[in-house]
Amino acid sequence: MATLHYLPPVKPSAIALGIVFNQAASAGVLAPLFGDTYHRAKAADSKEEFFKSKETATAAASWGSSLVGSAIQTYGVAALINATGTLSYKGAAYLGGLIFAATYSPSLVSQVVVEQRPLDTVAVGVLSRVFETVGLSLFLTYWGTRTNPFD
Repeated sequence: MATLHYLPPVKPSAIALGIVFNQAASAGVLAPLFGDTYHRAKAADSKEEFFKSKETATAAASWGSSLVGSAIQTYGVAALINATGTLSYKGAAYLGGLIFAATYSPSLVSQVVVEQRPLDTVAVGVLSRVFETVGLSLFLTYWGTRTNPFD
């Protein structure tokens, strides 16, 4: 019988702080820095177009799904850090870069080549994803992700 022991354990505080990091990077750093361009990039990049049609009631669902998505993303990055034995910031940056390349490259090519979106919108989307991948990897490496530091 299959069990869940294949999922690497991750320090709960790393997941909690990873959620805070992702939310702060989105709302506190990138939104004020890039304003409307950031909001256009996020709206075009996600399912938020669906949520925009339902206004207030759906805003809570959108925020809740954003938190759940941040938690899943943080767990995934932290689990990869643990599974690969990444201990250095250089290793974390490489790992984050690989995650970025694996998860965002197809969308990036599509935005530039097929959809021909404005480059400022694409650039802000790229910066946002770099924060969510490379930045998160670096932050989690700083904080620590192992439940037992002697693993």
